[in-house]
Amino acid sequence: MSYLGEFPLPPTSKYHNYSPTDWAMEFISSYGQIDGAHHKTWVLDQVARILHGTPVKSSMRRWDNGQEEITFSTGPASLEYLLWVAEMQGPWDHDNEGFEYEYDYGIAP
Repeated sequence: MSYLGEFPLPPTSKYHNYSPTDWAMEFISSYGQIDGAHHKTWVLDQVARILHGTPVKSSMRRWDNGQEEITFSTGPASLEYLLWVAEMQGPWDHDNEGFEYEYDYGIAP
């Protein structure tokens, strides 16, 4: 079995007109049940990214035996998301040389 590559989904795919809410729910449905708090934290972060304007890339991976797999990933973080993370971290604490709160990005499954 040989990997043929990753290809964009056609504009006729059900994902083409997904809204940020649709994408958030897709990430929750696809990845939210994977065991491990670090994976669930990753899902929460992906949803936060999506709902704050980070784009989602969808594609189809193909193999020469006919196997196909649809994949989703978030693109470069939006400014709105980065500002939200900064707000979640709180002010910089000069004495401790860190933010008041840690923001956990989780680990992708």
